[in-house]
Amino acid sequence: MQTFRSSIRFVFGSARLIFVGNRFYYAWVGFLLALIGAGVAAYVGQVRHGLIVTSMRDVVSWGFYIGNFTFLVGIAAAAVMLVIPAYVYDWKPIKEVTLLGEMLAISALVMCLFFVLVDIGRPDRFWHIVPLVGLLNFSSLLAWDVLALNGYLLLNWFVVTYLLLCAYRGRSYRKGLVYPLVLLSIPLAVSIHTVTAFLYNGLAARPFWNVSILAPKFLASAFSSGPAILLILLQILRKTSGLDVQDEAIFKVAELMAYAMGFNLFLTGAEVFKELYSNTQSAVFTEHLYFGYKGHNALVPFAWASVLFGVVAFLLFLVPRTRKNFVTLNVGCVLIYASVYIEKGMGLIIPGLTPDTLGEVYDYHLSLTELFVAAGIFSAGFLVFTLMIKVAVPIMLGRFTSSARLSPPPLGVTELAGSRSSSR
Repeated sequence: MQTFRSSIRFVFGSARLIFVGNRFYYAWVGFLLALIGAGVAAYVGQVRHGLIVTSMRDVVSWGFYIGNFTFLVGIAAAAVMLVIPAYVYDWKPIKEVTLLGEMLAISALVMCLFFVLVDIGRPDRFWHIVPLVGLLNFSSLLAWDVLALNGYLLLNWFVVTYLLLCAYRGRSYRKGLVYPLVLLSIPLAVSIHTVTAFLYNGLAARPFWNVSILAPKFLASAFSSGPAILLILLQILRKTSGLDVQDEAIFKVAELMAYAMGFNLFLTGAEVFKELYSNTQSAVFTEHLYFGYKGHNALVPFAWASVLFGVVAFLLFLVPRTRKNFVTLNVGCVLIYASVYIEKGMGLIIPGLTPDTLGEVYDYHLSLTELFVAAGIFSAGFLVFTLMIKVAVPIMLGRFTSSARLSPPPLGVTELAGSRSSSR
């Protein structure tokens, strides 16, 4: 009974925390809600008139929505970059930020599912790919992808909620429950982006995607772009909330990002060499991306900008002196984010679909409907992350506990993410 009561107090206390904040918090939440409202209005217009209001057509049937979906799956999978050193190698500084990485994964997964919803056109079709609800078509790779995404989402949500609830009660978590689940998240994180790559691989008529290195390339880019966002968020939280995030943890994550980005650039170079040197018919898609095709050069500056950003960021993170300087570190994070975002968006979707089988090129341009819908989805993800942080930070700092009489010491993320000492 006491456990049940503390759980109820945790729920109501969390609700109070969500609705209380300073003017900057209210302004930020209000801004996100306004963008969500604009996105909903744009989506209602899309449902009413159909996907014709977007810039997608028969030739380019995937666009901004699927590009963002692919990128965000990588952001969600990147949480494994923190889980492995924290739990496999038991490295304490990383453990202090692992929980925040799992929260970022939850937010990214919510956005992923929303992008699938808006891309399929009719929203009533979405229930068919919801596990245990609709009639799942297991011959569809999208069904398997959504299944993996939902499983990974539920796993991260349970672990985060359970650890926060234990810290709120001032009790140690059960290692026999948490450790197996956290270790299970490692293959699940790899699987969600692998299955996403298989969505592209499975289309044999699209030679630009029908390559065996696509899955490892997806993972390499994910393990560099996801931590790039997390490092910036950690620095913001450290300055605004008082969380004790050690520089050592930030620099170690940056070092891991350098290796991942280097491998991603290697795979990109290997694929470009194979296409251009062999000069087969499928090379036209790579030529369209990097050099233009029949006067269609809109993708060329973005493709080379993605490569340039990736190379510069890789060098910044590879050199210890620039990796441990917060100015160059943050510049590198922004460059990696931009590089991978371009690579998994217009650098992946558009050249894979056009030129068509007749050699005609459709120049895809982002429509206002797609822009507003995507802005609303990103705002929903940011809002989810903001609200989770609003509850988690006071628990981590020992300001939000089940009983003031316990007078617990400040509870850092270490206790939440796996320290062996119990809270007192």
